[in-house]
Amino acid sequence: MPDTKLGQRIKDIVIGRSRDLGDSGLFHKLSLVTMLAWVGLGADGLSSSCYGPEECFKALSSHPSLVLIVGALSAVTVLVLCASYSQIISLFPSGGGGYVVASKLLSPKAGVVSGCALLIDYVLTISISIASGSDALFSFLPPEYAGWKLATAAAGVGILTLLNLRGVRESVAICVPIFAVFLATHAFAIIYALVTHAGQLPGLVGETASAWQGAQSEIGFMGVMLLILRSYSMGAGTYTGIEAVSNGLPILREPRVRTGRRTMTLMGISLALTGTGLLIAYLLYQVTPQAGKTLNAVLFDNLTLSWGAPWGTTFVIVTLASEAALLFIAAQAGFLDGPRVLSNMALDRWLPTRFAALSDRFVTMNGVILMGGAALVILLLTRGSVGLLVILYSINVFITFTLSQLGMVRHWWQCRKTEPAWVRKLAINGTGLAMTSFILVTLTLEKFTEGGFITILVTALAVAGAIFIRRHYDYTGQQLKSLNTIVEAAEVMPAFDWTGANHAKGLRARTAVFFVNGFNGLGLHTLFSAMRLAGGPFKRYIFINVGVLDAGNFKGAEEVQKLRAYVDGESARYINWVQKRGGEAISLTALGHDVVVEADKLAAEAAERYPDVVFFGGQLLFNRETVFTRFLHNYTVFALQRRLFLRRQLFLIMPVCVETK
Repeated sequence: MPDTKLGQRIKDIVIGRSRDLGDSGLFHKLSLVTMLAWVGLGADGLSSSCYGPEECFKALSSHPSLVLIVGALSAVTVLVLCASYSQIISLFPSGGGGYVVASKLLSPKAGVVSGCALLIDYVLTISISIASGSDALFSFLPPEYAGWKLATAAAGVGILTLLNLRGVRESVAICVPIFAVFLATHAFAIIYALVTHAGQLPGLVGETASAWQGAQSEIGFMGVMLLILRSYSMGAGTYTGIEAVSNGLPILREPRVRTGRRTMTLMGISLALTGTGLLIAYLLYQVTPQAGKTLNAVLFDNLTLSWGAPWGTTFVIVTLASEAALLFIAAQAGFLDGPRVLSNMALDRWLPTRFAALSDRFVTMNGVILMGGAALVILLLTRGSVGLLVILYSINVFITFTLSQLGMVRHWWQCRKTEPAWVRKLAINGTGLAMTSFILVTLTLEKFTEGGFITILVTALAVAGAIFIRRHYDYTGQQLKSLNTIVEAAEVMPAFDWTGANHAKGLRARTAVFFVNGFNGLGLHTLFSAMRLAGGPFKRYIFINVGVLDAGNFKGAEEVQKLRAYVDGESARYINWVQKRGGEAISLTALGHDVVVEADKLAAEAAERYPDVVFFGGQLLFNRETVFTRFLHNYTVFALQRRLFLRRQLFLIMPVCVETK
């Protein structure tokens, strides 16, 4: 007992105390307003300006003046993608992003491809954000500290995992000052660069034209076009993170659609201005890569060269520190949206259902732990190489981008007779489809042999695993459906002979308590099996039914009330069934995130009321049980049995045999 209390105290300190479902302001406390959503979800997009423009600028090699063309294309791409995802937000106000869009508008198979790509993308979001943040941090530290870079990145993953186990709002709120410093320092740097080079700005267009002609004389027209398109594609990291808002709608403050669209607007404008502004600043200061430094670090060094100490050094350190911190914050998108995609796919039975479960902080704890663990593994395997991670990251995110845009294009075409503005909406998503598919194909071909094949292979394996899991759940579900014929038969069963039931010896003389999860074949099978075991009806019946709060129904007070009404209604059907046949029955119900904890509380209440109770529960029994089947199905009954045995209560498990392929 002391160990349990000590463990609980440690948990309360590290993760936080359990939240009270009865708190009327619970959903208000958990949701994010526009500004917090911009920090928590928009940081992923804005932070890509720390490495996206750099990759884009480097790809131009000896023709840097062409960066104006690429910068304009990048800004347009960001704005088009934001407009496209704003339409997705309006069409899918419950969230889900690329997974839900592809599933609903294309097909479930397309949805699972998009979902798996998105999951891997969010794992890589965490990895690349932390790795890039470490690069920025060590850019202004002495070279002898470089050996600690990977360890620092690994520690960052661990800290963020713990923060997200505490809850969404808590993990985002502490990031607001860092986000503000990043915006202020980078806006100042870009404006300072433009103002101090104001005389050169009118001539940049002429320089670009001259650079085009010079490059064309060297490599030809097609060579120039390919160079620009390659640079545009290599800067694809700039566009990543835009989908985060559409995936994270359930955690936004009501009205969610308006909050989501406002967040998307802030993200699009800030990212377009920052990314394009940095590219122009690179050109104005003639920035060139330096070993051990990011291109932004080189830019800020050049920009403050004439300031003198300590102002120049202080500004560089503060700016790069804010970059490092924002990149750590950007990993939040992986922790916020990755578990949500996991839960959506789990609810659709593409993944183990445990990934839809909530902790006592109403966090998808299993998803957070999986995302953090997977990100840490990838970080260690790649040794924190941002260049390699960008390749893996960009390909996957554009798989989801392309499928989402394709689904929206199909939707607007199918709705052209009922949607007055279908032409404009189709044009937005059609343009987005053209851009994302081009980048996806270019990146895949360009980087396939440099590591791109790895992300494609891993995504394919994830899709295959999801299909295998879905087939198992479908097969098991079909077998359980056969039990539901009992429901129809039970409705027409005659009344029992209750003569002497109250005076019978053995089990029949006791109050029978049944753990059920709805008026279904499994519950009735358990009931009838127990009655056969006892040799007739029991003295009294109690039905314990716990409504599970998971990521599918924990979306607002209204959804919780619907779940409560459903649980009460299903329990009432058992009571009515017994009472129609002359018996005595009551139900005990509760809502919670942990079935075992809530059911145990109700069991204790039943035992206190009636000291002659005997408990019954149904359990699926596979003819060939494996680690796989144990992982995909819960064994709540066994956990309950252990708790009740410790209280010296009799608990009998009624097996329901299921064949496995």
